[in-house]
Amino acid sequence: MNDSPKIYSDLTETPVALEMLSPQGLAALGGGQIAYVRPIRSDDLNRLFPQAPEIQPGLDLFALLGADGSPLMVTDSRAAAIANAWEHDLTPVSVH
Repeated sequence: MNDSPKIYSDLTETPVALEMLSPQGLAALGGGQIAYVRPIRSDDLNRLFPQAPEIQPGLDLFALLGADGSPLMVTDSRAAAIANAWEHDLTPVSVH
């Protein structure tokens, strides 16, 4: 039996080995249902959020990203990022 991690799609009961997913398939998992809370530094803000204004470097921030990695919001509070996810019917998960 193959012991590699398996995932289940909402559309099928058949497990799929993670290594069999394309990068696009992996990014689509949880689309519209999951949001990732990721700690970032203000120095990286414009890479994730190109439209964001320049702010003081060296600040600890939290980005809320869609399942596909698309930026949704940024805040200085992890709790605010999680609350925003719940407010938009998304299940927040942490990225370490």
